[in-house]
Amino acid sequence: MRTLKTKLVTALLTLLMSVSLLAQEKKTKAYWVHEDVVKPSMVASYEKVCKDLTSNLKKHSIQGVSMIVTNTVDHRYLWVSPIESMADINYTAFSTLSEKMGASAMGALFDEMDKSYDKEHDYVIHLDEELSYMPGGITQTPDGQDYRKFHYFHYTPANEDQVREKAMAIKKIFENKGSKVHYRTYKSGFGNRGAFYMVAIAAKDAMDYASKIAENNQLLGEEWAKIYGDFQASLLEYEMIEGQMRPDMAYSPSN
Repeated sequence: MRTLKTKLVTALLTLLMSVSLLAQEKKTKAYWVHEDVVKPSMVASYEKVCKDLTSNLKKHSIQGVSMIVTNTVDHRYLWVSPIESMADINYTAFSTLSEKMGASAMGALFDEMDKSYDKEHDYVIHLDEELSYMPGGITQTPDGQDYRKFHYFHYTPANEDQVREKAMAIKKIFENKGSKVHYRTYKSGFGNRGAFYMVAIAAKDAMDYASKIAENNQLLGEEWAKIYGDFQASLLEYEMIEGQMRPDMAYSPSN
């Protein structure tokens, strides 16, 4: 969001280069992620500006833009927007907002936001429904469960088939045992460094998450320990990041 012009140009380049990848993903849903790495001292200021922006989007019922927002414990803010195809991309949304609220007012918002960070990233991820486990239907925002644990499982591209096979084995045991821990699996796309699967698990809070995991480990038993151990053995690297959904910053035309 460095400036409106830079933001839109960056997004356009990212999406243009990823369109061929989107066509190859038959059982996935693609998302464009804009990530701001906010300075710790500027978090409060950044959030105030973001809420002002969301408030103006709602006030003027701006069409052509939809996003959910997550912030992580290391002060990264992820703005996640669904993309089906290039035909669904409408770059007039912020131009329309500029007309509605005034170019100088919107420019002031973005200028203030620019002071909050020096790093930003744009990339594409793909929700893999085949590897996700949500028996009641897939949703990114389960009611009352804004807490998140993001598990990143990195692998070498040459090892992808093996990793996917082991991930399917994990889903199978969850299904067979009727696990209460539901998760969504995303695959890295254009703009990411290296290949990975990211598993997102929702809970009410950290205590609720810990309780769910403990109960799940007991339910799945020794078989789970072996299956997960086999999966880990096929990986290049693993990392876990704690986060929180921010419905106060999210926007869709129906909000």
